[in-house]
This record gives sequence, structure tokens and C-alpha cells, in this order.
Amino acid sequence: MFSSVAPLVRLNPFYAPHFQLVQDGVRKRAEPAGAPTTRRSLAAASAAEEYSCEYGSLKFYALCGVGGVLSCGLTHTAVVPLDLVKCRMQVDPEKYKSIFNGFSVTVKEDGVRGLAKGWAPTFIGYSMQGLCKFGFYEVFKILYGNMLGEENAYLWRTSLYLAASASAEFFADIALAPMEAAKVRIQTQPGYANTLRQAVPKMFGEEGIWAFYKGVAPLWMRQIPYTMMKFACFERTVEALYKYVVPKPRSECTKGEQLVVTFVAGYIAGVFCAIVSHPADSVVSVLNKEKGSSASQVLMRLGFKGVWKGLFARIIMIGTLTALQWFIYDSVKVYFRLPRPPPPEMPESLKKKLGLTE
Repeated sequence: MFSSVAPLVRLNPFYAPHFQLVQDGVRKRAEPAGAPTTRRSLAAASAAEEYSCEYGSLKFYALCGVGGVLSCGLTHTAVVPLDLVKCRMQVDPEKYKSIFNGFSVTVKEDGVRGLAKGWAPTFIGYSMQGLCKFGFYEVFKILYGNMLGEENAYLWRTSLYLAASASAEFFADIALAPMEAAKVRIQTQPGYANTLRQAVPKMFGEEGIWAFYKGVAPLWMRQIPYTMMKFACFERTVEALYKYVVPKPRSECTKGEQLVVTFVAGYIAGVFCAIVSHPADSVVSVLNKEKGSSASQVLMRLGFKGVWKGLFARIIMIGTLTALQWFIYDSVKVYFRLPRPPPPEMPESLKKKLGLTE
């Protein structure tokens, strides 16, 4: 199929590499072979002036981490009321029968302020998680891409996104686990503690350091598949949107138009993330509430139906959350003038191997 394309390309009147121009009756040859290189050098210099740092530099990774702190810390804190109701539905479905019922019961018992329970560990924990998640994702994506080489990095780009995001989330969950454990105790155990300052010493006094990390394995079960879907689905959705939906190339889109594409791709990715990670999320919520239970025991007790309790609330929460996270993260990159590579394109060397170019 590819071999049949080459003859058609040659028939294009603009194909000749030394296409000649006629101006004022004088035939002029196109620029010499060195000219395009000069233009590329000027373009590279212009790009270097446009960006505040080099792609893959320590400053680049650090500012990506700042973007992760803001995107995850702010968004998770903003949806604390919905997260609180979702957690209570998972651990006490008899009392909290639905989203609306959960909000109603919570407001009756604790007042409107009760909906904000757990905001402090949420903000701290997910800020730390965002720092590691987004910062390390950029590190591992570049690292693994260099290991694969340009051609394989393009051909196996989905696997590259999955591997980089899984590696980043492994460390992000270790940073998140202590605050997640405290948050669930505050939200799901009435009378246990109302603030982070009350919960931390009480948890440490009862179970020691293990109280903060016993949920790290279920967190990996929940967050690693979630993050793999979040990053891989987002990257490929952005690529598809620019290829099939957006009527012009990304380079011709304004920064605002690019951020709209980012938001749409983030929401699509968020819906899939919620579905993939919800069963493990149910286990984490129950596990952090109970003492002495293991993840496998909780999973067996909940059963197939039990692990899907609160899914609708999680889809709304995670879909909105993921879209806002990518929007904030990309906005931070724009604000700090960080390099934002366009969707990947097939390398010229690979095109030649496939017979797409001469």
C-alpha cells in the first residue's frame, strides 16, 4: 500500500526539491540545501527565547511539579463534600443510600460545615501526590522515551504513557497514603476526630506508623490503574481531537483554544479513570475505617455489587476533577512558559522505512 503512494507523490508539481521560480523574466533556483537548516536554526533560537527553560531540564521538572501541586491539591479540596458523601456511601450504605440522601443526612447531623470535614488532609495529601504524579511522569516519559529511541517511542507511545504514569504513581501514593488514612478516619468515623491535628496523634497512639501506611497497597491498586488511564487516555484523546475534530493544526490554535481541547480530553479520560479505579477505591475507604482488616477480607465481604457502590458520584467527581487538573496543569505550563510539545508525529526516518517519503 505504501509503495503505491510514492509514485503519486512524485507527480505532484511541487515535489521537485529544487523547484524553480520565475520572477521578472529571470529564472531563479530555490535556496541552496543549507538554507532550510539556517531557517530551522533561527526557528530553534526563536523557540528558545519563547520558553523559560529547556525541555527536560531540572527547572522544567520542578515547575511541572508545581503544576501538579496546584492541579491536584486545589481540585481535590474543592470536591471534599462530594468525596465525603461518596466515602460514607461506601462504608455505610444502609445509612447513606444515595448521593442526595447522603448530603441530606450529613447536613442534618453535622450542619453545612460538616461537608468540609477532612479538607486539611485532602489538601496536603493530594498536593504531595500531585507533585510526584505530574513531576515524575515528565521524568519517566522522557527517560523511557530516550531508552526506546525516537522510532520505537512513537510506535509504542501508548505503552510509554502507561509505563511512565505507573512509575510516577508508585511514588505518588507513598506520599499520599498518610493523609488519605487520616482523611477517611475523619470523614467516616463520627466522633473519632474532627481535625487533622486530632486525628494524627490518635492514629499513631493506637496503631503506630502502620496506621498511616496500611492502605498503601490498596492505594496502588486504585491509583496506579487510575493514573495509567488518566495519562494514556488523555494523551491519545488530545492526539485524536487535533487529528479528527479540531479544524486546524495545534500550532495555529490560540493558547485558549488549546486549553479547551485539554479540558475536553481531560474529562473524557476522567470518566474512564473513575470506572477503572472504583472497586479499589471502595476497598480503601472501608479498610481505613476498620482496624485489623486486610484488603482481601474487605473485598470478599463487599462482593461484586458492594465494590460498585457510589460509582455515579465518583464518575461526576473524577470526570470533573480530571478535566480541571489537566486544565490547571496546562495553564501553569503556559503561565511559566514551559515547553509544550505538540502531539507526536511519525519520525522522518520511520516514514522512509515505510516508503511514505523518498
